[in-house]
Amino acid sequence: MKTKINLFSLIFAFIGLISCNTNQPTPSSNLEIGMFKVVILYPNGEDKTFDMDYYEKKHMPMVAGFLSENLNFFEIDKGIAGRTPNDKSPFVAVGYFYINNVAEYNKAIGQNIDAIWTDFKNYTNITPVIQISEIKQVRYLDRNKE
Repeated sequence: MKTKINLFSLIFAFIGLISCNTNQPTPSSNLEIGMFKVVILYPNGEDKTFDMDYYEKKHMPMVAGFLSENLNFFEIDKGIAGRTPNDKSPFVAVGYFYINNVAEYNKAIGQNIDAIWTDFKNYTNITPVIQISEIKQVRYLDRNKE
């Protein structure tokens, strides 16, 4: 009897695993229309330095902490190429903060601007270009359509 129960449990677990659709996108980030995206671009160029490890582990989490409940999530991109694989990446790195309220973002950054600017010297000599955008469309493609 115990063997039958173990076998049944194993079969049930296997069926559960194979029935999961792992190819379906899961918008765990809850990206929504009307949300705002702060983009921090670090232009590439001669004599530009950037410590990605520091940026990932120290700087972005520090700034994220300043944003508190207004921050939904953040992302970091590392530039690897330009338009073609042989073209140099136009940006060494790009950081993104997905927020709900621009005024709250500006207030939090303003209150902590000295700490943010002072920390730059720990990972880069690049002055970032910043853009704030409103997300107007989010579309996840269903690659499983037949």
